[in-house]
Amino acid sequence: MNTGNNTAGKTAPERYVSEKAFEELPDAFQKLAELLGEDQFELVAVNEKDSQDIYVRNGEIRLVYLMNDAVESFLIFGNARMTGVYKPDYEGEILADLSRQGREYILVVHQDDSVVTLFFETLTLEKHLYDYSQIGHFWVEGYEYLKKQGVPVIEDYRVCHTADEVWDAICKIGENRGNLSYDIDGAVVKLNSIADRQKLGATSKVPRWAIAYKYPPEEKETKLLDIELSVGRTGRITPTAIFEPIRLCGTSVSRATLHNQDFINTLDVGIGDTIVVYKSGEIIPKIKEVRKEKRPADWQRFQIPDTCPVCGAKTVREKDTADIRCVSPDCPAQLERHIINFVGRDAMDIKGFGAVYVTELVRLGYIHDIADIYVLKNHREELIEQGIIGKEKNTDKLLDAIEQSKQNEPFRLLTGFGIQNVGKAAAKAIMRQFKSIDALAKADREQLLEVNDIGEVSAECILDYFASEKNQKILERLREYGLTMELAEDDTVGDLLAGLTIVVTGTLPNLGRKEAQELIEKNGGKAAGSVSKKTSYVLAGENAGSKLTKAEQLGIPVITEEEFLHMIQKDA
Repeated sequence: MNTGNNTAGKTAPERYVSEKAFEELPDAFQKLAELLGEDQFELVAVNEKDSQDIYVRNGEIRLVYLMNDAVESFLIFGNARMTGVYKPDYEGEILADLSRQGREYILVVHQDDSVVTLFFETLTLEKHLYDYSQIGHFWVEGYEYLKKQGVPVIEDYRVCHTADEVWDAICKIGENRGNLSYDIDGAVVKLNSIADRQKLGATSKVPRWAIAYKYPPEEKETKLLDIELSVGRTGRITPTAIFEPIRLCGTSVSRATLHNQDFINTLDVGIGDTIVVYKSGEIIPKIKEVRKEKRPADWQRFQIPDTCPVCGAKTVREKDTADIRCVSPDCPAQLERHIINFVGRDAMDIKGFGAVYVTELVRLGYIHDIADIYVLKNHREELIEQGIIGKEKNTDKLLDAIEQSKQNEPFRLLTGFGIQNVGKAAAKAIMRQFKSIDALAKADREQLLEVNDIGEVSAECILDYFASEKNQKILERLREYGLTMELAEDDTVGDLLAGLTIVVTGTLPNLGRKEAQELIEKNGGKAAGSVSKKTSYVLAGENAGSKLTKAEQLGIPVITEEEFLHMIQKDA
């Protein structure tokens, strides 16, 4: 390929790819030339599409496209016998061993090629060896062969010989994006020669012979049909937009959060509006804007009512926040969310206690607060007879899990209380400081503020919680039922890492990530999940990714497992 180009005189079409990608294109080609050791090479530009799945049905091998809720399949081979199924990896993996008319075949999906690649091979079962040769010497040859065989392939590709041709191909793929029968989020430019690809190989994450270009998030207009209000465990009311279903990034979308009344006011949105929706990070649906010129004549901006949509009690807007809350202690929606939080993974982690069971047990009056969970065993026969949790085996399994949760560390119980601004990380820090729930309940504001990550607002929330007569009674019942309220001697925390924030990334030689994080916390440090200017160290192992890169950019010290273990040795 000729790496000389005229891209410097052009401007990147913002609608399709970023200016940065446009400017970096010549450098990317120069790097390919250096790796190959030659200036002349051929590239193909194709749209970026997820790979397909293979399955066997009634002796037929079919290629499957997952299209929203529908599944479209295409016959590849008839009268085939499957002898094994394997999960694909990035480099392509054998999905099924096929035997047809005395010959053995293996069908392979290569995700990086965005097209099914077929291999003819001789299968030696005794030695588990596979001797295979790929169709042709160029990607284009394999593509055209499969197309002639009736195998569904991507709808278009472009062979390129100059940087200008590649750029034009990327832009044309973007222009045609909306006309495809499937969704894409970018274009891939790759070497046509299979031999060149094998020569360059791949890094631990991506092939060296391909460059991916992402397009901006897809946007579509739709009509806002309704705004649904939900009540969380703390009484916070969250509005959710319900709109006519649209297809974005491969899935059907009909809901997006509106966050709070301030967001609604800023967006200036009401029921009946025409809105523009996109997916943030190709995943989370968000409303970008309102087409005000299309709004109906009787339009009104939506206003969250001053009564709870579930229990009808008066709502209040918290001072200095955008949150509107139901403050009724008897609101059933809050109770359900509260119980779900209590039994959830971050809190008491009661296995098998799903949201459906919580809803039914609250609705039927078995649970009025978190303490009632621990007397469900007294209703065992009723629960089995009514089938609320299931038959005898399922009911006993859940009741046993509830009993086992009594032995949980006290930070889990504190997390389960659902105190505003006190999540799992804060609960751990609090218990390291106070050692027991009882000591925490007696703490004053100054003592609470001594805990790392506890500020004025969190301290006020904790004081309010333990000052409540209702909560004091619940706490007494939990103590009576035998829940662990204080740290065991073995769980006491040292101070070797006090005041340090450490992020663990990559694969360590001996410690698992969770094990390393527990050691950090047990020695008084904070195990954080992301790197920031406040990070003290990054504990990095093999295949450390973006966290290591960010640490290097910020000048944060990077340590090995050996150095970390030396730090927590008392005689170090």
